[in-house]
Amino acid sequence: MDVLAPLEAIPPWQAALVVVALSLGAAVVAEFVVIRAARRFVTRTETGLDEIVLAEVRVPLVTSFALAGVFLITSLQSVVDAVPFSEAQLESFFGDPALTIVVLLWAWALNETVNRGVDYLQEQGARYDFAPVFSNVWTILVATGTVGTILYVWNIDVTPLLAGAGIAGIAVGFAAKDTVANFFGGVALYFDDTYRVGDFIELDTGETGTVVKVGVRSTTLLTRDEVLVTVPNSVLNATKVINQSAPSRRRRIRVPVGVAYGTDLDALEELLVDIAMDEKLVLDSPKPRCRFRRFGDSALEYELLCWVASPTRRAKGAHRLNRAIHDRFAEAGVEIPYPHRDVTVRRDAGVTADTMSGVPADTTGNGAGSAATDGGDDSDGDPDGEAAGDADGGGDVSGSLADERGR
Repeated sequence: MDVLAPLEAIPPWQAALVVVALSLGAAVVAEFVVIRAARRFVTRTETGLDEIVLAEVRVPLVTSFALAGVFLITSLQSVVDAVPFSEAQLESFFGDPALTIVVLLWAWALNETVNRGVDYLQEQGARYDFAPVFSNVWTILVATGTVGTILYVWNIDVTPLLAGAGIAGIAVGFAAKDTVANFFGGVALYFDDTYRVGDFIELDTGETGTVVKVGVRSTTLLTRDEVLVTVPNSVLNATKVINQSAPSRRRRIRVPVGVAYGTDLDALEELLVDIAMDEKLVLDSPKPRCRFRRFGDSALEYELLCWVASPTRRAKGAHRLNRAIHDRFAEAGVEIPYPHRDVTVRRDAGVTADTMSGVPADTTGNGAGSAATDGGDDSDGDPDGEAAGDADGGGDVSGSLADERGR
């Protein structure tokens, strides 16, 4: 049934006026009746997704009703016959532009609805199966569909364009292979659920940071030094990534402690647990505990184990626990030993005094004799003199013999 058939019986200008009035009236009703009623309804719900949808579809919905009259006028045969333009010209000047505006508005609304919905879910703190990379993929799909729809509205044959796009796609694929690899790397990271915005991750290169942005090409990390590090998605997809925020954000601290042999171990373990329980950064559950690890060279090696709320608090928690252990051990008289080394210097019996002193033996007896004399050697060859020479100047029997030869 043709809904425009009753309008064919009235004059063309009246038919056009009726169509425009009906379309504008429908737009007014949609704005002031339908939208307002829907807004009152969505404010009573607990989720904010319906408010996002209503805010985004309001403009394209009202505009579609308003432009519907422009499009319908071009379909009235009486109006087409009354104006000095052909039907094709009317569609080109009025119908096709109206449809193009409607398509663009609805495409923009769909894209913004999904993107804002993803952002809303990310802000809630729950680990939904969404990631910002999904927004990027959705934007590309909407843009592609919008272009194809507009070409169809304007009756443009896309077959030659598809053939050219295939050749251009091959060329672009070779020229931008890194970008393509980063794009598919980001998609793979999304489906693998490797990390999300807000997660604290560690790379196999040693870099650590909080994920602040996941894009089509790269992922941006914010380090503890407040430095932004951009890593290509293809690199992240091919490397080992440690997500310290999954499956839960709490992380365990290991604090090694060494005490002297003979320490009361029962009192020590109770003291370590009390120190951890008194620290505000340490979680009450799981309960802190300590473990005797090994017998060290100079100490009994213990390890205090406790948990903090997030991986970014591990360093600060370890710092405060070490300070508390130092102070409480000093108050309780618990000794923290350190290695002692005794060094013994022994002279090799086969090394002569000339070699040790670095003075070459003199065949005339000058050098060796003076060395022996400085060392306290006696001209009578007194053994006491030789002993004194060994103690002071490093002289020995060889020095005495050299002195005799010198004489």
